[in-house]
Amino acid sequence: MQNLTDEQRAFVEAIRDFARRECGTREQRDALTDGGVEPHNPEVYAQIASLGWLGVAIPEAYGGSGGGAVDLCLLCEEFARGLIPMGFFPVTMMAARPVELFGSPVLQEEILGGIVAGRTGAIAMSEPEAGSDVGNLSCRAARSDGAFVINGQKTWITGAHVASQIVVVTRTTRGEDKHFGLTMISVPRGVDGLEIRGIGTMGGREVNDMYFTDCQVSADRVVGQVDHGWMQLMAGLNNERLIIAAQSLGMAQRAFDDALAYVKERRQFGRAIGSFQTIKHRLADLACELEATRELVYGVASTVDANPGKMFPREASMAKLKATELAKRTALEGMQMMGGYGYATEYDMERHVRATLVTTIYGGASEIQREIIARSLGL
Repeated sequence: MQNLTDEQRAFVEAIRDFARRECGTREQRDALTDGGVEPHNPEVYAQIASLGWLGVAIPEAYGGSGGGAVDLCLLCEEFARGLIPMGFFPVTMMAARPVELFGSPVLQEEILGGIVAGRTGAIAMSEPEAGSDVGNLSCRAARSDGAFVINGQKTWITGAHVASQIVVVTRTTRGEDKHFGLTMISVPRGVDGLEIRGIGTMGGREVNDMYFTDCQVSADRVVGQVDHGWMQLMAGLNNERLIIAAQSLGMAQRAFDDALAYVKERRQFGRAIGSFQTIKHRLADLACELEATRELVYGVASTVDANPGKMFPREASMAKLKATELAKRTALEGMQMMGGYGYATEYDMERHVRATLVTTIYGGASEIQREIIARSLGL
């Protein structure tokens, strides 16, 4: 990528230096992540907050740097590439976007300022019967004496178990238009009537079920307008899909880097296996894909920065689709090139595989992204 400013290049190098120093060895990473089980380390996250990096895309009014989509993508790509255990930062920023666009000044100060200070957040949309079909949500919020009482279940909620607040998408009105009647409510940590249970996954302690039983939340924690949550969600899609794309790009680059380093050292038949055509051509193809994907992701980010407030569903879906599919492919290719060692827990490649497989599912599965792109073509 050729169009970074000097300040942005220095930012990237600072993140890489931090990664090398704090989590550059497998021993360091294992200690920070409980052997790869915990994707998020609070102490490391606090260090990063003290450096001011968490506020890279937060407005200056709330203590942030006032940067845009490109700056946010740089941070997400580099922390993924450097294996910095700040796994709940992406979803924190996804939850922050509707608050930034539609939240009250009080909520903005609490949540946006909280991110700069090192607090995490989450966003809760999916339910047992509503994943890709967000309009089918049934978790209900009913008005009651200046508050909303929430009942229902959410599932697959990333980082809810450590979040300071969770933006919950609820059903407040049901009519013929299933997309009307959704309301976003910021639910604070520890509120009565909310139970959070972890879901075991191959990626570690990431996601949760949430159970609401007469959970009362003050009406002043509504984000934006009651019943208009669908359009508020749509307004944040550029942000969400770009964050996932940038993070996945970093995952892909790290899997590529690790595979390349291995094939340069591993010897068979008297020479490094990277000298064999089947290996080097595979890596050459991946290198091309990485550069093309990087240009796509940052091209979309630059367009978003140049057109604040405008939605780019087609372009954001393309970036998300391309980067996540590449991350999965690169990790699987890396495992194949490393043979049995790629499958062994002694090396990071098997972790790369586990981490990248889910990227094509969350934030809108690849099949959904293809549908969005296809509709933009008139199909």
